[in-house]
Amino acid sequence: MEDITEQRDGDDQADRQFVTSLSRGLSVLGCFTGDDRYLSNLEISNRTGLARPTVSRLTYTLTKTGHLHRDDASGEYRLAAKVLEIGFGALAAVNVIERSSETMDRICGGPNPYITVALAERSGNRAVYLATSRSRQAVSLTMAVGSRLPLFYSGIGRAILVGESEENRQKILREGIAEFPEQKHRMEQSIEEALRDYTTYGYCTSFGAWKAEINSIAAPVRSLDGTSIYGLNIGGPSFLVSPQVLHGSYGVTLLEAAAELGGRS
Repeated sequence: MEDITEQRDGDDQADRQFVTSLSRGLSVLGCFTGDDRYLSNLEISNRTGLARPTVSRLTYTLTKTGHLHRDDASGEYRLAAKVLEIGFGALAAVNVIERSSETMDRICGGPNPYITVALAERSGNRAVYLATSRSRQAVSLTMAVGSRLPLFYSGIGRAILVGESEENRQKILREGIAEFPEQKHRMEQSIEEALRDYTTYGYCTSFGAWKAEINSIAAPVRSLDGTSIYGLNIGGPSFLVSPQVLHGSYGVTLLEAAAELGGRS
């Protein structure tokens, strides 16, 4: 596997303002997912591409600063409460979350009882859920705030991509190819599909493109100050929420909600 972190370090060596050690520490924190409880230094090294001695120093430091907790019995690490403080600080700074709650709940009260609505922002090559609202049935998508979806294959990720300028979109694509070179053609094709959908419907689709059991449609939402792009997603289990239902019952609703949250209502 290509050493992505070391490659990025090399790219930034000429930037005198760039703090490599800070970047590496953040990459350690960022490699934890919602499915992880504890990770070893070896697992962190494999995920970040950093050498194990470097990882050992970083996890030791992050434990001292309160960002990681070390289990003395196993020697493994988990994210600590200080990271949660940072996360809540980030959420507090995004006013679209406050404005989205009523809109998302209203969509979930629509004709299909198995719908999940989500709002996400890009983080690297992932779309991270900032807010979610689930329908009134137990059989629905259960991904929560903080869930990370593939930017190029999920509906919400594709919506974020089409909302970006062509220049930014190509930059994001290059970063994606650098991380997953074997997926180059698939990523390029996915962007083409997203742009084609956006031209046709005004929103993007992902009917089994990420996971076969998930269907969704999603539209880009620009922040009121014009500085950020979010994705607004409506989806559900494919055996209960068909493409026809999403297009027919929720397409117009999605476009109206995206316009409302983007201040264009």
